[in-house]
Amino acid sequence: MANPLQLAYRTQKAIGVFDADPVYEALPGFTKPEGNLRCCVYSGCGRYFAYATNEGVVIVDASVGHVLTSLPIPAVYDLSFSPNGTYLSTWERPAKDENGDATKNLKIWRTIEELADDAEKQPIGKFVQKSANGWNLQYTEDERFCARIVTNEVQFYNSNDLGTVWNKLRVEGVSDFALAPGKNQNVAVFVPERKGHPASVKVFNVPQFTSPISQKTFFKADKVQLKWNQLGTALIVLAQTEVDKSNKSYYGETNMYLLSANGSFDARVTLDKEGPIHDVSWSPNSKEFGVVYGYMPAKTTIFNHRAVATHSFPLGPRNTIIFSPTGRFALVAGFGNLAGQIDVYDLEKDYRKITTIESGNPSVCTWSPDSRYILTATTSPRLRVDNGIKLWHVGGGIMYNEDMVELYNVIWRPVPASNLPNIDPLHPVPTPHPSALAYLGTVKTPSKPVGAYRPPGARGSSTPLHFKREDEGGAAHSVSNGVPQVGPNGFGRPRRQIPGAEFAEPARPSVPGAAVDDESLSKTALKNKKKRNKKAKEGQAQAEGTTTPNEGGLAPPRESVDGRSPDRNHQRHHSRSQSRSNNLAVRTQNNHRSRSNVRQPNAPVQQAAPVVDAAAAAAQSANAKKIRSLQKKIRAIEDLEMRHAGGEKLEDTQLKKIATKGSVIKELEALEKEGH
Repeated sequence: MANPLQLAYRTQKAIGVFDADPVYEALPGFTKPEGNLRCCVYSGCGRYFAYATNEGVVIVDASVGHVLTSLPIPAVYDLSFSPNGTYLSTWERPAKDENGDATKNLKIWRTIEELADDAEKQPIGKFVQKSANGWNLQYTEDERFCARIVTNEVQFYNSNDLGTVWNKLRVEGVSDFALAPGKNQNVAVFVPERKGHPASVKVFNVPQFTSPISQKTFFKADKVQLKWNQLGTALIVLAQTEVDKSNKSYYGETNMYLLSANGSFDARVTLDKEGPIHDVSWSPNSKEFGVVYGYMPAKTTIFNHRAVATHSFPLGPRNTIIFSPTGRFALVAGFGNLAGQIDVYDLEKDYRKITTIESGNPSVCTWSPDSRYILTATTSPRLRVDNGIKLWHVGGGIMYNEDMVELYNVIWRPVPASNLPNIDPLHPVPTPHPSALAYLGTVKTPSKPVGAYRPPGARGSSTPLHFKREDEGGAAHSVSNGVPQVGPNGFGRPRRQIPGAEFAEPARPSVPGAAVDDESLSKTALKNKKKRNKKAKEGQAQAEGTTTPNEGGLAPPRESVDGRSPDRNHQRHHSRSQSRSNNLAVRTQNNHRSRSNVRQPNAPVQQAAPVVDAAAAAAQSANAKKIRSLQKKIRAIEDLEMRHAGGEKLEDTQLKKIATKGSVIKELEALEKEGH
């Protein structure tokens, strides 16, 4: 390769262009701009480098660093080149002119053009672009056509004539589109769900827009990511909803579909682990793609172009997969709120794991164009401390380190595949820069992990499976939001278990009516059982002592209600209202009458009760109803008396009701005498 690897970075105060391996020094011919610098970008061919300042946009020859031309447009917030670097797009913040109309803030320029000495460079096209998302034109690989989305249609232009719309693709409700790379001039459009109709992705051939050559309809898609492979022969659709209706994920629900450009294949990609899709990426060979999916620890799987899984990597806390430009290597990493570990695999050597890199907390991770190095960088505003860049060899060693103050962006200079050297990226290992050795001197030797806290009773024993991660042999993650949890007996939630404690033996199901073994009862249950047995024996003894043969097994006297002793009944009479005791007496009397004809297994045989005629039974039932009604009145009167004694002001009707207490009690006593 004629020139060494090169990268550019933008900090709070400057923009720099840096030659990496093997020189590791700033580009000699490039003058660092300083001040308020908003953006910088390389062209896809790697020939040009552009950056924006408050005065305008400057275009530089990336090989030597000399300024080629400049554009007199201040306040540019974003830049982008066409695939071959022929055109440069600039985007400014939306604004309005004196008449209140929106200004044309998206401008297209020729990167290099011959002008007279006193002529000023003019854009070849202007558009109104309010949104900063997807603001740029999309070009075909040969730059013959470009397209942009407007309301309900995608407009196509000849790249050298942006004043006239060349063709239109009319699609009702279209919200996103993607032009295919490669020689296949196809375009994919996305229409979200609307009024109960499913979302759809359609693929058209440019310019034959009468009917799609491939399409897929599906639900649960508020927005999508359209990912073409490099040849433009297959499309991955990553659909996502804003809200997960099953309440399993805070970030919505994700699904993935695969479509072929010629319409011969379309399917939903089936994933064998529950959870969201973290990342999906095509291999440069366009024949396979990788997916990171599932609840943590996530699963990473390689699929072929027919959505058939060919290899799965070990489970781990990972959420990113990136293939190297040559397609030989793949890195599987965990960034964001994860630990920043990077696993590097050699796909040509049976997916062998080469190394694991402890990268810290980077927010940028990219391969070098020759697949020999991995660039990691911690940038602002995600983290405003520990900003800087690091270069790692694919074998795992660090090659370069530089700390910076508020680093905002860092990018590799693209290199065409034809200019890459044909050498083994793994061997020989290059010599590290002195900054890498200094960095290794500051890194602390990782100590033995302490592990999670365990209570004293659980120490020295093996960790239960439900406390282990899935990649450590534990149980798989399960989501309980919105799903009822069922305990061992089939009802309610399972009981909480103390770590390290022995598991209690499950209770054996009991047969209804069978005797319960005292050994299986707890202390409290056994104590309560003894109390109940004692009360039952006392009640049975009193009933046998007060019942005569002429009574035929009728209820015992009132002073032994509920099997209690007369003394306890006397205390109960004073502690509760008289109406409550009378109610219990009537209820107990009825219960004894109903049990009088039932022969007890252990009781002696008694004389049969005389037959009571139907009229007497009906009269007795009517009296019982009157007694219950009068008792209810007495309870209500006593409640009013307590409220009145507490100082509450009662109504006249309530006072009159209290005055009737004496007559109600007399009537109740008369009915009770009739019952006896």
